Amino acid sequence: MTKSVLWFRQGLRLHDNPALIEAINTDDGRRQVTFYPVFIFDGESAGTKDVGYNRMKFLLESLLDLDEQFKQLGAPGLFIFQGKPTEIFQNLHDNIGINKICFEQDCEYNERDNEIKYLSRELGIEVVEKVSHTLWNPEDIIRINGGFAPLTYQMLLHTVNVLGLPPRPVNNEVDFSQVNFGTIPEHHKINLRLMKSIPSPEDFLIFPENTGSDVYVNWNGGERHALEQMIDRVKHEEEAFASGTYLPNQANVDLMGSPKSMSAALRFGCLSVRRFYYTIHDKFNEVQDKMVYKLPGGHHITGQLMWREYFYTMSINNPYYGQIKNNPICLNIPWKSSEEDEILKWKQGRTGVPIIDASMRQLLAEGWLHHTLRNLTATFLTRTGLWISWEVGLQHFLKYLLDADLPICGGNWMWVSSSAFETLLDSSRCSIISLAHRLDPKGEYIKRYVPELRNFPMKYIHEPWRAPIDIQEDIECIIGQDYPSPMIDIVQALQINCNRMKKIRESLIESQPHVRPSNEDEIRTFFWIADEIAIQCN
Repeated sequence: MTKSVLWFRQGLRLHDNPALIEAINTDDGRRQVTFYPVFIFDGESAGTKDVGYNRMKFLLESLLDLDEQFKQLGAPGLFIFQGKPTEIFQNLHDNIGINKICFEQDCEYNERDNEIKYLSRELGIEVVEKVSHTLWNPEDIIRINGGFAPLTYQMLLHTVNVLGLPPRPVNNEVDFSQVNFGTIPEHHKINLRLMKSIPSPEDFLIFPENTGSDVYVNWNGGERHALEQMIDRVKHEEEAFASGTYLPNQANVDLMGSPKSMSAALRFGCLSVRRFYYTIHDKFNEVQDKMVYKLPGGHHITGQLMWREYFYTMSINNPYYGQIKNNPICLNIPWKSSEEDEILKWKQGRTGVPIIDASMRQLLAEGWLHHTLRNLTATFLTRTGLWISWEVGLQHFLKYLLDADLPICGGNWMWVSSSAFETLLDSSRCSIISLAHRLDPKGEYIKRYVPELRNFPMKYIHEPWRAPIDIQEDIECIIGQDYPSPMIDIVQALQINCNRMKKIRESLIESQPHVRPSNEDEIRTFFWIADEIAIQCN
């Protein structure tokens, strides 16, 4: 009798789950399987090392969705444990007799998974690891690229073209007919540290943030909700394809509309990335068959998923990916010593710059930000405003963003701060106020999340400090009293930081006199060469 565990970490779904199929099948197809679906709260898995309320709520809703689906199939539900995975599996082996553990590849926690593999060899437990959180196996990409991660996004595209199309999703209909759902005797439950039910955030002493702003968007976790949400997202993409455009979420930024992003569902694996990828591409081909004028196909149709793949590949063999020190792909830009007061103002949305404050408050209240606002708040913290290290911002986003994981979130922070990936080291085109006017011309977004400014005239909504004092008094919002004055001179800070970046760029080029880039493309390539030989700016 095979007693098999499916260890959920991410990949919180039943559809397109190769690890699930492996867990309920046997080699000869005849023996019955006793199956245990398991999740372990170990203080790290699924981004729970330092986690905010909305993020934990999304995870727990996703676990509840799985629990309900398993109960509908006749199982006791999802077994939730709390403790160190090696101890949990040791106890499951000793008390229940498990002899097979299956799980999905998790690029963030190689050390944890290696501990389980070592323990399993000692105990004679079969371990099966399947790749389905990414489109391709990052290790295959590195192998095809000559043993190194592709240094540029274009190199990634070239490499995956050699690999060919990613695997299509496995059959959505999982056959549980030969599965015997396992149970855990009462006398073992305490010893195994089995939780009685799906916990709430409050059970972990995690509570909602008090931002002073209302919550306008509630995100719901779980596979079933993700699949419903994908239907709406695909309709959105179909309309864009029919009109001759791609990536509508990027082309037409809508800060007030209901978010259509699938990134939170993809991060926790409630939605299969392969299913999402092929659903979009199949819809594109369907639309193109009906059109006279054809659009070119290719990876750019799902460009955001390709960047996701890129960041996972760059992170998988880099234990220092989330930091500056010892990180071979990160320029050591000399950020100033962190000022706790400045950092706190940025985190709490009290910088005195309305578009930044609205964004940071939405992040705390809802766990979400449009990608354009993520970039804006990140550049303000780093290269265009406060000149504070991206490491500070990364840790804050990892805690509060629903969809944050280290490979993608860390990659974006390095990119936006010009520390890696985007290496022109040029801040001159980053005018916060100009972009704020373009993104939120009527100030509706600001008024939604910064209630102090709701009565400000549209003329002054992005720069309320410029409003005459009689207007401030009339609307009962005095800048510097009821709403903070800007913590920095935005224009002056931008100019100072532009000069800083220029000096860093010049010092890099001077340190390599044999390389003289003559245009922007060559400069990008040059800086990747600089990263590869670990040039450091001190």
